[in-house]
Amino acid sequence: MTHPNWAALTEDDTQPWETLDSRQLVSGFRTVFEDRVRLPNGAETTYQYRPRGPRAVFVLPVTAQGEAVLIRQYRYPLRATVTEVVAGGVERGEDLLAAAQRELLEEVGGAASEWVPLPGFYPQPSISGVIFYPFLALGVTLGDMHHEDTETIERLVVPLAEAYRRLDAGEVLDGSSSLTMWHARAVLAGRGLL
Repeated sequence: MTHPNWAALTEDDTQPWETLDSRQLVSGFRTVFEDRVRLPNGAETTYQYRPRGPRAVFVLPVTAQGEAVLIRQYRYPLRATVTEVVAGGVERGEDLLAAAQRELLEEVGGAASEWVPLPGFYPQPSISGVIFYPFLALGVTLGDMHHEDTETIERLVVPLAEAYRRLDAGEVLDGSSSLTMWHARAVLAGRGLL
């Protein structure tokens, strides 16, 4: 199950920048490289970035009653709790839909009867090769949550109209969650849910 644009989230066949030297600055989960590159005009510069490879899924869960299931999650770098959709990293070798199903169960105790893939996107293309794959989960039923020990999450169930009021009012401050909701809006409206 994929969205048509997912196939386009690949490297270009030809690269206008020439890599002269590359070194790894940070290893582990969030690898960072520093490359010395030559641009088409001959100028040389140093570029720090996260390489292509890591992936994450984002899920807007919607119950059969027409409620959005959002989360309020504490984000340490911000020192703030923010409203988001369900999201998480894709494990090595894991199918994208399986990752979305796993995250839905872990973060809000949810299971969906229908999944709709939404357009994928690069969240920070100037510094990261990470790719995000969003889904709309419909017919969601809720049960017990299974948070990771490192997560501080509150489940927030609101009518779809209220979720989109929050989005339009700028109250969903996470950019990837906002874009997931934005892409889901047309599907929800087309089904008469918004």
